[in-house]
Amino acid sequence: MAIIDISTIDDHERFRAELASIRPDGRRRWIYARKPRGRYTRWRNIVSVVLLAFLMLAPYVKVDGHQFMLLNIIDRKFVFFGFPFWPSDFYLVTLMFLTTIVTFVIATASLGRIWCGWLCPQTVFMEMVFRKIEWLVEGSPVEQARRHAGPWNADRIMRTGGKFVIFFALSFVIANTFLSYVISSDVLLRYIADGPMAHVELFVGLVFFTGVFFMVFYRFREQACLIACPYGRYMSALVDDKTVTVSYDHVRGEDRTKWSREDVAAQRAALASGQTFTRPAGSGDCLDCHQCVTVCPTGIDIRNGIQLECVGCTACIDACDEVMDKVGLDRGLIRYDSLTSIRSGKRQSFLTRRIVAYGIVWLVLMCTVVTLFAMRSSLDVVILRQAGSTWVQTPQGLANFYQVRLINKTNKKMPVSIRVREPRGMRLQSLGLPSVLRGEQIVNARFILTMQSASEDGRESHRDVHEEFHEKGAMQVIVDVETPDGVQSLKTSFVGP
Repeated sequence: MAIIDISTIDDHERFRAELASIRPDGRRRWIYARKPRGRYTRWRNIVSVVLLAFLMLAPYVKVDGHQFMLLNIIDRKFVFFGFPFWPSDFYLVTLMFLTTIVTFVIATASLGRIWCGWLCPQTVFMEMVFRKIEWLVEGSPVEQARRHAGPWNADRIMRTGGKFVIFFALSFVIANTFLSYVISSDVLLRYIADGPMAHVELFVGLVFFTGVFFMVFYRFREQACLIACPYGRYMSALVDDKTVTVSYDHVRGEDRTKWSREDVAAQRAALASGQTFTRPAGSGDCLDCHQCVTVCPTGIDIRNGIQLECVGCTACIDACDEVMDKVGLDRGLIRYDSLTSIRSGKRQSFLTRRIVAYGIVWLVLMCTVVTLFAMRSSLDVVILRQAGSTWVQTPQGLANFYQVRLINKTNKKMPVSIRVREPRGMRLQSLGLPSVLRGEQIVNARFILTMQSASEDGRESHRDVHEEFHEKGAMQVIVDVETPDGVQSLKTSFVGP
C-alpha cells in the first residue's frame, strides 16, 4: 500500500487527507472558534433558547396528570406530548420511531445537516451554553490560545478552575434533567428529598453520566460530531448536487485574492459614478480573509466544499456577510444553496423525485400512526389460561382457570364488566375481578369458566356444542369486556379430558 506524504499536498487539498482538529502527527489541534455575529446567529440563539426551555421544563409540565415527555424504558412506559403509551402500544412507538427516522432522511436530503447545526442537543449545549461561558470566563479565542500556550500562573489556574467548576455543575444539572425523562420528575424530586445515601446505585450512575457530559463539553467537544456521531456518515449517502446546504459560491468567489489598493480605488470610483462595484478582472469576490474558518467550531474551510466535519451551523455565512458588507460587495458568497444552483446561476427546486418519494413514505407513516392512535382502545385487556393448569372437575361441571390483565390507559375511573358471549351456558366466576378501574390502574386477576354438562344444561340447542367439545377435547370461548367506550371481544380456549 502506497504511503502519501501529506507535506507534498497543496494547502487547498490538504483537507482531504487530514481532519482540521488533528495534526499530521496525530496530536489534537485545539480549536478556538471566534464569536460569530449576524442574522443566522441571532436566529440560532432564539431557537436554542426555545429548545433549552423545552428540554428543562418538559419533565415538569403535566397534561391530564401525565408528564409531558417520559421515556421510562425500565417500566416500558412512554409519554409523548401528554399522551401515554403502554407496553401494548409498543407498535405505535416503533412506528413513531420509524417516522422520525424518515423525517431525518427528508430533512438531510433536502436541507443538509439542518439537525446538527440548529437542533442537536450536542450543538445547542456546546455552542450556545458552554462556549459562551468559556468566552465569559477565559476571554476571547485569541486570549485563550495565548493563555493555554503560556505557563500555569495564578490567572490561568483561577480561570481554568472556575470553568471546571461551572462546567461540572452544568453537567450535573443536565444529567438530572435527562434522568427525569427516564424515571419521571416526581420520582426524581422524591429521590432528591430522600438524599443520595438512600439511593446509592442511582446516585453513582448519576455521577458517572455527569462525568460523561463534562468530558464531552470540556474536552471531547467537536470530536463527538466528527468521530462518535454516526449522523455525519450516513449524511454522505443522502446529500447530492441538489441538496440545499451551507455552500460556498466558487463561481463568484474564485480566484481568491486579497483586498488591495486597486480594489479601494475601484470601489471609490464606482460609488462616485453611482455604479455597482465589482472587483477587477481575474479576481473573485473571495478576499481569502479566512474569517469563515476562524468562526467554524470544527475548524474546516467551507470553501473546500461540503465536508463530513461541517455541521451546518451557519457561522461562516454570518462571518462572510460581515466582510462583504465592509467592502461593499453583495452578500451570499457563502449561503444556503445547492451545488446545481451555484453552477447554473439559477435557483432550482430541491423537490426532486427522490425527495417526493421520501415524502410519500413519510405521509403514509404519519397517516398510519394517526389512524392507529385514533383507533387505540382506552382499556388494554389480556386473557390467558392459567399457566400449569389444564382442567378440573367441580360439582357444577368442567372448569378452567384464567388470568386476566386489565390496564386503564386513561386517568379517569372506568367501570368494567366481563361476561362470556360464546358458547352459551358457560358460567364465569370472578376471583378478584374489579368492577371499576382507577385512572392508570393495572390489575392482575383471575376467573373460572365452568361448563355445565349437557344433561344439567337441559337446553337442546346446546347439545351440539357439548358433543363437539367432547369429540375434540377443546373449544373456543369468546369473552366480552364492556366499558363505557364500547365492548372488546377476546378469544381464548377451554380444554377438557
